[in-house]
Amino acid sequence: MSPRKQVIERYIDGFRRTDHAQILSCLTDDIVWELHGHKTVRGRAAFDAEIENDFFEGQPTLEIFRMIEEGDAVAVTGGGRVRQKGGEVLGFVFSEVFHFAGNLVNRLETYHVWTPAAEKPMEIKS
Repeated sequence: MSPRKQVIERYIDGFRRTDHAQILSCLTDDIVWELHGHKTVRGRAAFDAEIENDFFEGQPTLEIFRMIEEGDAVAVTGGGRVRQKGGEVLGFVFSEVFHFAGNLVNRLETYHVWTPAAEKPMEIKS
């Protein structure tokens, strides 16, 4: 596995454990996180504030389906589940493009779609 894919594994594992320090250690100070259709977050402090929020509780389940690396970018597809405050479980699938400066992420583009929680997100095989 390439060093950049290892960084992404560490980043995703940080989200699974809600480990802010581990997540932030994968990012440059000037990180830009574009959550398409929602908002853009700039800088590590703003990114840190987005790791947890008032809408969800507990730790998400996250699964990486595929990573494709080219140049300074790695595209990732995956899925998971998260519990809303009050108990409802939501499923989701995601696609992210991690852009690197050296071996740290300096830009992250996130696309996600909510799915019924009863459906296990499935990798689409090509």
